[in-house]
Amino acid sequence: LYTNPNFQRSDLSLPVIERLSRVPNIGYIKDASSNTGRLLSIINRVEGRMQVFAASAHIPACVMLIGGVGWMAGPACVAARQSVALYDACRRGDWSQAMALQRPLWALNQAFAKHNLAACIKGGLELQGYAVGAPLRPQAPLTPQGVEEVREALAAIGAL
Repeated sequence: LYTNPNFQRSDLSLPVIERLSRVPNIGYIKDASSNTGRLLSIINRVEGRMQVFAASAHIPACVMLIGGVGWMAGPACVAARQSVALYDACRRGDWSQAMALQRPLWALNQAFAKHNLAACIKGGLELQGYAVGAPLRPQAPLTPQGVEEVREALAAIGAL
């Protein structure tokens, strides 16, 4: 399942998610609500029947700490090495290291939250030397300010 109330204009309630967790072929949920407390509520309600992933609206290290199994998020497309290092630290339970990695990554998440997802991914990849072009219409490319924000975030984590 994938919940993204900002785009869906509605959301699955916790009782509905709990019921869906009992359907044998529904094993995972990705939540993009930006409410990490909701993830903990989901984890508590599904009692292991469903695994929980976060989107870029959440702090990945915090999600892993409360029982999430990972994240699928745009920033990882342009910060893959750093995201894998963060994931590995979380899996090891090395929370000090995870937070040391998470803190500088958060600026990239914030840029993605502020600007269009596709524009940030494509803009970030362009900054890294990949000629991927602009997002397809109706989505707009990053503004010059957005390019600078993504550039600064990528530079801060060594992803340029």
